[in-house]
Amino acid sequence: MRPLTPDETKAVFEKLSKYIGDNVKLLIDRADGTYCFRLHKERVYYVSERIMKLGAHVARENLISMGTCFGKFTKTKKFRLHITALDFLAPYCQHKIWLKSAAEQQFLYGHHVTKSGLGRITENTGKYQGVVVYSMSDLPLGFGVAAKATADCRHADPMNIIAFHQADIGEYIRSEDTL
Repeated sequence: MRPLTPDETKAVFEKLSKYIGDNVKLLIDRADGTYCFRLHKERVYYVSERIMKLGAHVARENLISMGTCFGKFTKTKKFRLHITALDFLAPYCQHKIWLKSAAEQQFLYGHHVTKSGLGRITENTGKYQGVVVYSMSDLPLGFGVAAKATADCRHADPMNIIAFHQADIGEYIRSEDTL
């Protein structure tokens, strides 16, 4: 497990800032200690420095994971967030979408959010802005990218796509082998 290179750090922080903006620094300096990002087998882990020091005594080939997997780098060196990062993104997200109860299941099966399933959306959400998707009872379901700005959502047809699906909590079941 090694620290991220400057290019890798830039890619990770750019992706995180799409969802949580300037709150990225709150992920690093938390009240319960200092956290950092580490790379192991093309996956980026979010781990406390205390646990990282304890894990340094384990050989790399014996280490499976340490901390929470935030995402992975693809073969083209682009960073892709995993659903395991949702619990850390949700409290700090700036733009949110709430789904009606009828649309929750469709989102959890991997479909995009349409206007007919949209319950609420935060004001000033821009087009292609990262959003966290919630149920109407404020349970984080996943995250995606806004396909339309908030102003455009008001006048959209019911079948228009409002948010593109990126990840959802249904992936824990669908992709349990690769997570």
